Amino acid sequence: MAWDEWEQLKSQAAQGESARMQLNQLEPGGGGGHTSDPGSYGDLKVSQSGLSNIGKKAFDLYDDLWNKGRRAVPTSETAAGTLSKDGFALGGGLKHVATRWDEQLASLRDACAHISNHMTVTKKLHADDDHYIRRQMSSIDLLDAGFDERVGNPGEKNSIYGDSGEKAGEKKDKN
Repeated sequence: MAWDEWEQLKSQAAQGESARMQLNQLEPGGGGGHTSDPGSYGDLKVSQSGLSNIGKKAFDLYDDLWNKGRRAVPTSETAAGTLSKDGFALGGGLKHVATRWDEQLASLRDACAHISNHMTVTKKLHADDDHYIRRQMSSIDLLDAGFDERVGNPGEKNSIYGDSGEKAGEKKDKN
């Protein structure tokens, strides 16, 4: 559920409208229960733009969690202090909830930061791998091209090596 949807549901609830939560699900018969050969799906392919997009979304969520997810914490802590000072046991409970919320929010933000950083590192590592493979392949192409430069026709003896009856350093006398 997106923040905007959550805010809309809260405002509907405050106005007394009935708010319903809808969970996303697969289309009926669209998957889940059946197993098939993973090889039939093909190779996993990821583009650099896809990785960047995931990293950006994780970073945006990280910022939104800080900006919007902590809004209730200061108010809750103030209310907890006031309730406790006035002798209400509810103050301690509210303080506990606010503290736990802040801890869980920090864990979630850490996870988002980890995903964002991982996508950046993954993109760089795969780019380096791609460059390495490209260099290796181009080296093989150069080596292969050297074997394709022939002096004579394939299957014929190369004249540069001389006749088979000559010894090294001797020339046959053509008399």
